[in-house]
Amino acid sequence: MPVVRKIAVLFFLLFAVNSSFAQYKNSALIDSLLKSKPEFFSAILAAPAKYKIQIIYTQINRDKENVPHFTNHYYLYDSSNYFYCASLVKLPCSVLALEKINSLKEKGITKETPMLTDSISACEKNVSTDTTAANGLPSVAHYIRRMLLVSDNLAFGRIYEFLTPDFIHERLKHYGLPNMRIVHRFDGGCKGLQNLTSNPIRFADRNENILYKQEQTVSKKTYLNPLGKALVGKGYVDAGGKKINQPKDFTTYNYMSLWDIHRVLFKTVFHSSLPQKERFNITAEDQRFLMKYLSMYPGESDYPKYDPKKFHDSYKKYFLYGDSKKPIVNKDIKIYNIVGQSYGFMVDCAYIVDTKHKTEFMLSAVIYANEKDIINTGRYEYNSVALPYLSKLGRVFYEYELKRKRKVVPDLSYLEK
Repeated sequence: MPVVRKIAVLFFLLFAVNSSFAQYKNSALIDSLLKSKPEFFSAILAAPAKYKIQIIYTQINRDKENVPHFTNHYYLYDSSNYFYCASLVKLPCSVLALEKINSLKEKGITKETPMLTDSISACEKNVSTDTTAANGLPSVAHYIRRMLLVSDNLAFGRIYEFLTPDFIHERLKHYGLPNMRIVHRFDGGCKGLQNLTSNPIRFADRNENILYKQEQTVSKKTYLNPLGKALVGKGYVDAGGKKINQPKDFTTYNYMSLWDIHRVLFKTVFHSSLPQKERFNITAEDQRFLMKYLSMYPGESDYPKYDPKKFHDSYKKYFLYGDSKKPIVNKDIKIYNIVGQSYGFMVDCAYIVDTKHKTEFMLSAVIYANEKDIINTGRYEYNSVALPYLSKLGRVFYEYELKRKRKVVPDLSYLEK
């Protein structure tokens, strides 16, 4: 079988049998790995409903032609078990922003072209400068850097407006992600249906000549949560500081299943290996750009420049390193990931590689660390429960992968270029 055909078949088998709206039988492998470390996981395994844990692990085996074969394992995966996806939306929106930029290339626009955001309504933001950029100007590329390096919410707001909800959901549906919902900004101001209106945007060259103008747009559709009602907690604190003794309603918030984000990262990581019709509409250089910033530590970036005391190496590397703020000295391990953290939920979705020991795997996991189960208090057990759990979870799978025998040693040299 030709290599391209083989990859196409593997990709089909990996995803065609998996719906983002499903439940799967618990993997005996994951169950045995978790139970092998009762000192780490027994308390959480004893109360899975309380901690809302879900795990997806993709084992990768390559053949003699270095073509990857994938085997998925699930643990307590249930797409109807709602979790707030928070900053996970920044990866699909980064990909889609590059797609949209590529559609404007005939106008002389690239991802580095200055993007100027105007405002019409009071809740919208007007942005014409970016002091964190080398040239002091905002651009799609720089907003993506900010999102992937430190999960910047202001950057996401501008990308969300550039994309518009209609474009986002049209492309998600095209890629077989019809149940994903991305319907609001994170940087305050606009509320509810105001998030269906997107600001006017201009792209200009270095001489400030306007290359393209995107007028204010209002979504033609209202995008409902596919779960219907999405309720979390036994109570919450409202905007006025009053405790409400009923679950918080997340029905109008962003939504994706753990499988959805696992799939988006898969398609990003293995972009160049997939048949053309299965790829995101981005270039090979775009994919390298995404991979660079998905794996980079904040301190490795000059633009933007981050204070290492606040943005330590493990700032968004929850697996393996999340329980420590010490510098990460092992340069053989690379983690290409996206994370989410809000309302007590903590999520990591990662492709983890050890170039020295020739190991690779994908791991996605969510946990809810809210002992009192009251939303909006700002007091969650991220440091005492969530980060120790995710870091140890990553180590257990990494240690398993180091010992796992492979018929063919993978060639991962392309990741070192």
